[in-house]
Amino acid sequence: MFKRSVLALIALCFPAAVTAAASPALDTAAISSALGRSGQTMDGGVYRVSFPRSDLHVTIGSTTLLPGFALGGYAAFIPEDSGVLAVGDLVLLEGEIQPVMQALQQSGFQITALHNHLRGESPHVMYMHFMASGDAGTIAKQVRAALALSKTPLGPLAAAAPKTLGFQEAIESALGRKGKISGSVLSFSVPRLEAITTNGITVPPAAGVATAINFEDAGGGNVATTGDFVLLGSEVPAEEQTLLANGIQVTALHHHMIDDMPHLYYMHFWAVGPPSRVAGALAKALSHTNVKP
Repeated sequence: MFKRSVLALIALCFPAAVTAAASPALDTAAISSALGRSGQTMDGGVYRVSFPRSDLHVTIGSTTLLPGFALGGYAAFIPEDSGVLAVGDLVLLEGEIQPVMQALQQSGFQITALHNHLRGESPHVMYMHFMASGDAGTIAKQVRAALALSKTPLGPLAAAAPKTLGFQEAIESALGRKGKISGSVLSFSVPRLEAITTNGITVPPAAGVATAINFEDAGGGNVATTGDFVLLGSEVPAEEQTLLANGIQVTALHHHMIDDMPHLYYMHFWAVGPPSRVAGALAKALSHTNVKP
């Protein structure tokens, strides 16, 4: 009783000592101005700006990949005491990799991964993951300057008109989750239950550490699906076995960040088939991961 009374007295006299410090304000206006387009403020205070490769016509077999389906680069800004932690993923053609990488490195960015997410696409695209800390506006300017060395469309981003997707109900029922429609793409973001950190900074799910599952119409009553499962090393074998056993291709397995805790692996996938069957297979795969129900 005495201990509780003392704690209550401390709380009254020194509220700051028992109240978690609020996240520092993020200068989203400076970021948007520097990048030339607005983003979205998401859970965890993340300000995420998208860079879809709407200039590219990429196909896998008879399926044309929509920009928001598999070609959606982004930069995510996480507020921290000394400014921001920026992480991102840029979608690049082979000839764009070298100049963009050099520009980012010369600006003090860390390139944390460079790899494929897909297989058999034409033209071939690569994905460059980066990290940087410092002033929000300065980092945003440096991202834009690097992207200007590619053919990534810059400037204001037109909002995708909302559409009704005939396969939405079947997929949501099979996955047991509600998705989000952007244009003609149905997307799911499934956060892990663990807190993810890098260099002592919490990385919220919206900054690229949530499982992503996307669907688009593939014609003939089928859907195409792609995305990546965010996994602990111990979850990788069961995830791989489940996907393969249910007709889902594993197209890549790798890390996206360096020095993340716990260390995460990203298993990218691809499939075309009936909505309920494909989504049911992905639901089985999700059951092997420590994600929010």
